[in-house]
Amino acid sequence: MKTQLHISLLICLMLIVSCKNKSEDKTPMQKQKNTNLTAKEILNNPDYLAISYGGYRQDTRDKQPTIPQLKQDLKILDALGIKILRTYNVRLPHAANILKAIKELKSENPDFEMYVMLGAWIDCKNAWTDLPLNHNEGSPKNAEEIDRAVELANTYPDIVKVIAVGNEAMVKWAAAYYVEPHIILKWVKHLQNLKKDGQLDKNVWITSSDNFASWGGGSPEYHTPELKELLKSVDYLSIHTYPMHDTHYNPTFWGVLPKEKQLKNLEILDRVMNRALSYAVSQYDSVVNYMKSNGVNKPVHIGETGWASLSNHLYGKKGSKATDEYKQALYYDKIRAWSRKNKVACFYFEAFDEPWKAAHNPLDSENHFGLFTVDGKAKYVLWDEFDQGIFKDLKRGKNSIKKTYEGNREDLLLDVSMPDVKKEITPNH
Repeated sequence: MKTQLHISLLICLMLIVSCKNKSEDKTPMQKQKNTNLTAKEILNNPDYLAISYGGYRQDTRDKQPTIPQLKQDLKILDALGIKILRTYNVRLPHAANILKAIKELKSENPDFEMYVMLGAWIDCKNAWTDLPLNHNEGSPKNAEEIDRAVELANTYPDIVKVIAVGNEAMVKWAAAYYVEPHIILKWVKHLQNLKKDGQLDKNVWITSSDNFASWGGGSPEYHTPELKELLKSVDYLSIHTYPMHDTHYNPTFWGVLPKEKQLKNLEILDRVMNRALSYAVSQYDSVVNYMKSNGVNKPVHIGETGWASLSNHLYGKKGSKATDEYKQALYYDKIRAWSRKNKVACFYFEAFDEPWKAAHNPLDSENHFGLFTVDGKAKYVLWDEFDQGIFKDLKRGKNSIKKTYEGNREDLLLDVSMPDVKKEITPNH
């Protein structure tokens, strides 16, 4: 009886130890699963905010950001809840250094989580030279760009989740370098074949990040057999939409209606920016509709959209009166709310102002799309987050994060321009 009791106790103890070991083994597996998500899981999660990121702080890309500088930026973005970054070019040191910086931050803090969408730049033959452009043939450098993207994806498989073939590479207004869709298709199929052959992680999603028109949402001139084949070949569509630019180029939705003049200015601006949002959504919907009309049903996410806070030319006070920090904040909040509700990833353009984009004109809108200024000031769009204390102890360079306008909202509103009154605005926008 005593022996039987001992045996029973021993069996129970063994079962307890066995269950405990299984439980202990299960926890790391679960943790690994939750911190090494696939592109599909990341892009479909509305809590995983995405952003376009360039860490350049000078008026030239010849001065590359250092690893410590990149880590400063990544900590700031992490504080905002940003989990996915988008880059544009992988042959420059910048993309690889971002990945190194993320890896170091993950080593320093196991809870740090951030992923990357690598953009492989694609040019036509003779782009950026004095030779005649050939839009039907790709630059020899394209192969180097693709090979480098694959190399980085294989070196950092826990970080790189998407490779985008080209950045606005098919849209015809990119006259200095655009290519016909068959060139993008060639490299997309190449990457998909690498996945099949085990030379690239099968979970890496392949896409091209391009203007909504290039994806079939605009002029019929883009509706080619090669584009239709491209729709079938990518894992998802990454589209760009910029209502801010169309306040000048296609201002069908932009302006104040006569019946709105009786409202207060901030109420008017809210309605104006609602129409800007609707305009962006209409471009998104046009791509989805074209895709489905070709028998394809894949995820469509926003690879770029944004609103500049300053312009001294087409979009400023002497132009469409679109750019200021107040309107930028309205657009950001509205597009983020829409993308969350619809589970559409939105790589908002962009994290920080980058003065190299239009070095010849410091007040050009291209230099002012950031949520932060170059010296680390949080624009109006982030004042609430600043008040919550999430940027405490964080710096950009030697500068602590502060508010623009020294936090004075009345001073900020003095720089807000009201759009012109229009008799008519196109329906459905």
